[in-house]
Parts: sequence; structure tokens; C-alpha cells
Amino acid sequence: MDLKQHIRGIPDFPKPGILFYDISPLLAHPAAWRATVDRMKAEIAPFKPDILVGIESRGFLVAAPLALELGLGFGMVRKKGKLPGKTIPYRYALEYGTDTIEIQADLVTPGQRIVILDDLLATGGTLAAAVALCRQVGGTVVGAGCIIELTFLNGRKKLDVPVSALLAYDS
Repeated sequence: MDLKQHIRGIPDFPKPGILFYDISPLLAHPAAWRATVDRMKAEIAPFKPDILVGIESRGFLVAAPLALELGLGFGMVRKKGKLPGKTIPYRYALEYGTDTIEIQADLVTPGQRIVILDDLLATGGTLAAAVALCRQVGGTVVGAGCIIELTFLNGRKKLDVPVSALLAYDS
């Protein structure tokens, strides 16, 4: 199955000049979504993770069903102030300014093998921040995965872990 046929390009979203790769049609098509989860499972299983961590918010859609398929736990990295209980923040630089992501303080056991998932790898800034945050709380990040990689943005270069992407877009 050609999964790219289930990805919709939305021009000028969220702002002019951006082409947004929308996975909504993929999620709405049961056979395409099943194929996506199955292919991600085959890519992620060799990392032998103990837990999967999804990046807010579409990363949750990738990580949660994959964790269930692999018999693993699932955790969330979210924007500041969105998680209950004690959290650990990580502040990182954006193109213009900074942002903060958080993880629940008791999610990761030191030494746990973590794979971080998102729907799309673009510039790599948020994924690199999630890697750093998971390490900060004692995890061993063994890999990352996404459905889509925008290869022309070179986000993979910001990462020091193996990255698995199902689909690549060169422009």
C-alpha cells in the first residue's frame, strides 16, 4: 500500500509559505492506518525499547497504538503546564525565541530504553529537545521514529540517535 496516497498536503498552513503534511486521511482509512502501525512496529521493535514516548500531540497518535502493539508502556512529552503532577521541564531554542516541554517526573526509570515518536520530522528541534529531556530524567534513548520525514529540512542532523521514517518528502 502506498501510504503517501493517504497524506494530504495543505498549502499555506499554519502560515503562508508552509506546506502542511496532514495525516488525517491516513488515520481515517482503516487499512492504511493498520499498514502504518504494522510498518512502524517492524521499524521500532529492533530498538528493543522498554517504553515509547510520544511528542504532543500527533506523536501520541503514533506512539500509543504502537506501544499497545509492542506490549510496552506509553508516556507523553507535552508543552509546559499540560501534564498533571510533578514534571521535569526542558527549555530549548526555536528559530525565534524559546519553548519548554515537560515530562512527568516519575515516568522514566533510570536506564530504561526509550524510543521517541512523532508524526513528522521537520527541523528536528522538538525531537532533539525530547531526546535531551528523556536523558535528563535518566532514560537511555535508543531511537526515534516518525511517519513522515521532510528530508530537505535536515532535521536528522540535529539528532544523535537512529531515526526511522516510513515516508520521505524531498521538497
